[in-house]
Amino acid sequence: MNTTEYDLPFHGGDSRRITTAWVTLGLVSLILAGIFSLLLVLARTPIVQGWIPFIDFFQVSLVVHVTLSVLIWLLSMSAAMWSLCATQEHPLMDRLSFGLAAIGTLIVVIAPFAGAGNPQMSNYVPVLQHPLFFTGLSLFAFGITGHALRTLATWRGIGANLSGGEALQVGVMMSAMVTGIAILAVLASMLGIPGEMDGQIYFEFLFWGGGHVIQFSYTLLMMISWVVLAHASGCHLELTPRLTLIFQVFLILPIIVVPFLYLAHDVTSPGHRLAFTELMKYGGLSCLPLGIAVLASFLNADRLRGEAWYLRSALWSSLLLFGTGGALGFMISGLDIVIPAHYHGATVGVTVALMGLTYYLLPRLGFGPLPHRMAFWQPLLYGGGQLMHIAGLAWTGGYGVQRKTAGLAQGVDRLGEIAGMGLMGFGGLISVIGGLLFLIVAWKSMRVRSRQT
Repeated sequence: MNTTEYDLPFHGGDSRRITTAWVTLGLVSLILAGIFSLLLVLARTPIVQGWIPFIDFFQVSLVVHVTLSVLIWLLSMSAAMWSLCATQEHPLMDRLSFGLAAIGTLIVVIAPFAGAGNPQMSNYVPVLQHPLFFTGLSLFAFGITGHALRTLATWRGIGANLSGGEALQVGVMMSAMVTGIAILAVLASMLGIPGEMDGQIYFEFLFWGGGHVIQFSYTLLMMISWVVLAHASGCHLELTPRLTLIFQVFLILPIIVVPFLYLAHDVTSPGHRLAFTELMKYGGLSCLPLGIAVLASFLNADRLRGEAWYLRSALWSSLLLFGTGGALGFMISGLDIVIPAHYHGATVGVTVALMGLTYYLLPRLGFGPLPHRMAFWQPLLYGGGQLMHIAGLAWTGGYGVQRKTAGLAQGVDRLGEIAGMGLMGFGGLISVIGGLLFLIVAWKSMRVRSRQT
């Protein structure tokens, strides 16, 4: 039996503090995203949607919700993993990067209440076309970019005898590199868009290439989280460190074509959009080798005990959701709500993996133990609710209900459509409860050290 250890490194001092800071920023972003998600669910739920005029605020809420729950949460947890695997301490640089990102997040949240409106529902990064919102988004981007560059520039590499933990550290560094490539893709798109273009179409082209590239970073970090959770919960991975490293490289290998896609197609051309869609659709299959290895590790797993209960619960939920979202991606044939069903499954699969990783991190960062029963049921509740949510979206999408609409604009009047959207709303509410439970579990752990301090 393979006895390779797949643990992430834990250092003391400034490294631990900056890792904790990024995890905290991610948790705060989820709290705020949950508030906006409740408005979104109610805005689409039959009967309830007629009680309060949500439609006017629906798209503004959607912009902030997506920014917090997809962009800021995922990149904050990415930065936490970069900090964890950094081999040198640079506290001043770390505090500057984190400070920029935290201030930017705060501005993004308050922007709608300070007059920012004019939502542009572009894919990957929807925006409120207002200087205040752009200021917040830019500050956060500067913070993340600075932290990624600092991590890569100061990394010392690995030793001659590759261990399981070192193989994962290389994967984390590769995610920082992919994030940098995604930022460069956004800049390349900005240079290629005609100056007279404006509004939603401008932002659609601006974030299309980079938005597809960053998914490979998120998927890589999810896979690393799967390996860590599997190992920590008593699953036996039949992988050598070198093979683990090869599978991680294989996962991000498709993005090698990104520069050629920019050279081959004008940024505003249909070919550009189709090329990146195909890159994610088929390039995403590169995650299969490592994913299959994680699934195979269940065959000879130890009995559940201690923290293994909730770590494996998160692993189960993430695998199911990500697999469902990936399968739905091959069923997209138009602009209906099968599209959000697909990306909710894939993105929430990443989110649940990082929730499980948070459970793994908190005690090792010096916080108190987690409430085991609550931590076990939380991923199942959150994941189960999201599964109902995306099933309702996919079901109703079969009737042609369009995405990014709410209330009467959805045109939901047939029994099958009403039933599908009702399932979506019910599942969404359950997942909101599951998300709230995650924050409660994290708070119960984090308050212990604060009391001791």
